[in-house]
Amino acid sequence: MQSDYILDMQHISKSFPGVVALDDVDLRIRPGEIQALMGENGAGKSTLIKILTGVYKANSGTILFDGREVDVTSAQMALELGISPVYQELNMIPYLSVGENIFLGRYPQRPSGRIDWKKLYADAADILMGLELSIDVHAHLENFGTATQQMVSIARAVSRDSKLVVLDEPTSSLDSNEVHLLFKILRRLRDRGIAVIFITHRLQEVFEITENITILKDGKKVGTYPTSSLNQHSLVTKMVGREVSEERRRVRAAASSGNVLVEMKNVSCRPKVADVSLAIREGEIVGLAGLLGSGRTETAELLFGIRHPEAGEILVNGRPTTVSSPGKAIWSRFAFCTENRRIEGIIPNMTVRDNIALSSMKQFSNGIFVAPKRRDRTVTEYVEKLRIKTPSIEQKIKFLSGGNQQKAILARWLATKPHLIILDEPTRGIDVGAKQEVEKLINEFAAQGISVFLISSELAELVRNCDRIYVMREGRMVGELEGDAIGEDIIMKIIAEGKSTSQAIAHHMAAEGMVGR
Repeated sequence: MQSDYILDMQHISKSFPGVVALDDVDLRIRPGEIQALMGENGAGKSTLIKILTGVYKANSGTILFDGREVDVTSAQMALELGISPVYQELNMIPYLSVGENIFLGRYPQRPSGRIDWKKLYADAADILMGLELSIDVHAHLENFGTATQQMVSIARAVSRDSKLVVLDEPTSSLDSNEVHLLFKILRRLRDRGIAVIFITHRLQEVFEITENITILKDGKKVGTYPTSSLNQHSLVTKMVGREVSEERRRVRAAASSGNVLVEMKNVSCRPKVADVSLAIREGEIVGLAGLLGSGRTETAELLFGIRHPEAGEILVNGRPTTVSSPGKAIWSRFAFCTENRRIEGIIPNMTVRDNIALSSMKQFSNGIFVAPKRRDRTVTEYVEKLRIKTPSIEQKIKFLSGGNQQKAILARWLATKPHLIILDEPTRGIDVGAKQEVEKLINEFAAQGISVFLISSELAELVRNCDRIYVMREGRMVGELEGDAIGEDIIMKIIAEGKSTSQAIAHHMAAEGMVGR
C-alpha cells in the first residue's frame, strides 16, 4: 500500500561512546509539508539529520523514503534519492558564478565531453525564474549578500529534483525582509509537492511557516504537534521540559542614572557609517536595531578599534580618545563578542581553558611564564559562574554546544574585567534555553555596573532587555527609544518607513487608540 509519507523514519537510535544521542525516535513528513524539527542544543536534531543524509549510520531503526525502505550510506546517495540538505554554513564557492554553484559537480556536457556553458546558464536561469528570483546567473556569488546566497543554495537543491529539502538554521544571518523572501520560496516548494524540514531557534518563524512541529529532548521524541495547537510558551515548555516564565520587558530604574562611559559624536566611516552619534552610560544596556547592512556591526567595530573614523570623535569618560586598535580598546577596558563566533570568536582546536584565558593572559603570567594554577582557578570560576556545560576545562571547545561556546566567549571577555562589553548577535544560532541564560547574564552584567552595547536582529530580544534602543537605517541613526516608547512595532516603522521617532510613536498610539486618553 502506498505510504502517505515521503519520509518515515522509524525507531531510530544512535549512540556514541558514553552518549545516547537518539533513543527510539520517529520522524514522518508528507509531500508538500513544511515541518519544524525543534529542540535545545544536544536534543538530537543534528544527529537525526546526519543519519537521514548519510553522514552517520543509525545503530537501529528503519528509513522509508518515497514508499520504499532505504539504507542511506553516503551524502551522495541521499542526494540521488532526492534528499537535499541546506546547512547554516553554506557549502558554496564564492569565486564561481551563480550558475556554476547551482550545478556544482554535475555540469552539463557536450558530446565532446566539454562543459556546455550555454545550457548551464540557461538551465540555471530557468530554475531561478521558477522560484521567481531575479539573479544574474553569470555574476560571481561573492558579489551577493548572505540572503541571495541562501536562495542560490535552495535553487541548487531544487535543481536536483529534490523531494525533501532540509533547512538547518536558514534564517540565522537574514533580516526580516530577507526572511520574508525565503518564506515565499518555501511556500512555492510546498505548492510543488516538495517537503521541507525546517530547523531554527527563532520561534516566531516556526508559527509563520510550518504546519507541524516535531520536538526532541535529550535524544528522545517528545511528540509531533500541529503548529496551530501550540503557542511560543507551550512550545518552549515542551522543548526544555519544564514550565518557563513568560517573556516580558525588563525595566531597571537605576540604568538612567549612571555617568556616560562612552560617546560617539558625528562619527563617519563610509560607506557604512555616516554622522553617527550615540551615548552609553555606566551599567546601561543600550540596543542597536536595524536591517542587515544598515551599519550596526561597523558601528561596533568603530568603538572597538577594528575600523577607524574618517570624521567625528569618540569620547571615553568625557575625554576624546583614539581607539586605534582592538588592543587599545582592551586597554580602555572594552570587550567585543563578534557575531560570527565560529570563525572570529572561538579557536576550535584549543581547549575551553585556553579560549577563556586568551584575552587576559597578562593576569596569569610572571614575565614570560604563565602561572597555571592562577589561570585555571580563574577559568574554573567563570565556567561555574556562567554555567558552561563541559566535562572539563581541558575539553576542546569545538565539542561544546553553540550556547556553551557563546558563554565561553563571554567568559573570555569577563575575565578582562571590562567596563563596556559589545555583544553582536549574542544569541544567534543557540537554543531557547541557552538564549534565556545569555539574556540573564546580560542583565547581570549591567547590575554589576558593566555597560552593554547589544546588537540583535531579533527585535523582541532588544525590547526585553534594553534600557534604550538606537535605530539605524542605511548607515545613519534615525531613532532613539527609551522607557514606554520601546516596542517592536515602533522600531519596525522607523526602520521600514523611515519615520522619525516621534512620528512612529504617534502612529503607534493612534493605532492603539491611545490618543486623547
